[in-house]
Amino acid sequence: MSKDAYIHKVLPGSPGGPLLFVFHGTGGDESQLISLGRDLAPRATIISPRGDVSEHGASRFFRRTGEGVYDMDDLARATDKMAGFVKAHVEAAKPSAVLGLGYSNGANILASMVFAAPSQFDATALMHPLIPFEPQVKGSLAGRHILLTAGKRDPICPPNLTTRLEAYLRADGADVTVEWHEGGHEVRPNEIEAARRLFAGVAQGV
Repeated sequence: MSKDAYIHKVLPGSPGGPLLFVFHGTGGDESQLISLGRDLAPRATIISPRGDVSEHGASRFFRRTGEGVYDMDDLARATDKMAGFVKAHVEAAKPSAVLGLGYSNGANILASMVFAAPSQFDATALMHPLIPFEPQVKGSLAGRHILLTAGKRDPICPPNLTTRLEAYLRADGADVTVEWHEGGHEVRPNEIEAARRLFAGVAQGV
């Protein structure tokens, strides 16, 4: 798969440092999370793809037929395409670690890649993911660090589905941390701090 499979931005970091892939939410683009990525992982090279699906003009990474109702065939297509994009960049850069950060729809495509290729990312921060299906993990997540962040009053991602996703990931061996806040689908400072701790710990070999 090509490094140019998606329209994307690259923000260079320290040579030989981590690669951090950031995945925007519905209606975002390749600029949405790139500055947050730099804040969370100052030494990393940040790679930010734009979703290749348009939903009434809003960019997404895969199609859906309704809120929380996914086109599973298109999710499989998107997962395979994005995994190839990530692999091409990793092979070219030979980074010290591979990190992932996704918000909302971006968290969903990132989670789907984690299920499909558990060894691809060393650490992932999934901010407000919605996984309304039982994941089929193709391998073991042992040794992989995963952060889930969620709002207790999130109208898009019900808390019980966050808890269920946590259980799936733990059962497959992942080192899972969950960071809650009292609000809804918005990202709050405690989530950002939790992601910063996650990436700093992996960069230091924790």
